[in-house]
Amino acid sequence: MSADQMSIGEMLAATVPMARTLNLQFTETTPERAVVVLPDQGDYHNHVGGPHAGAMFTLGESASGAIVLAAFGAQLSRAVPLAVRADIAYKKLAMGTVKATATLGRPVADVVAELDAGQRPEFPVAIAITREDGAVTGEMTVVWTLRPNDSKDK
Repeated sequence: MSADQMSIGEMLAATVPMARTLNLQFTETTPERAVVVLPDQGDYHNHVGGPHAGAMFTLGESASGAIVLAAFGAQLSRAVPLAVRADIAYKKLAMGTVKATATLGRPVADVVAELDAGQRPEFPVAIAITREDGAVTGEMTVVWTLRPNDSKDK
């Protein structure tokens, strides 16, 4: 299967070892929303029997990466998406399967316009991490940039 034929989830699973290691399931990837599921796996539990904080961070960051690729995939020939910073808050005990839902914090057109103007745009992605009962167990924000390929600050 070529990269053009792969879904964003398949591409991330093929190219990002941590996504593959955690068996993340990319269930929705659009420019408006990305949903990624972390199955309940004992090998990635913490001391209280739920998913380890590091696994939840990877889940959220992976969801943010999926929406970035869906929203800005057409820009990959001229810019590289890079995570700039991330913040996570663990709100409730997570048990069982957890799901991360990512939403883009700025309009795609605004970000692309900054890139067109020769700038290095930054934009937030908000992620909610929920249990199967819908309770929000974590909230995360990842700020991304599109670094132009001709950028001197690689």
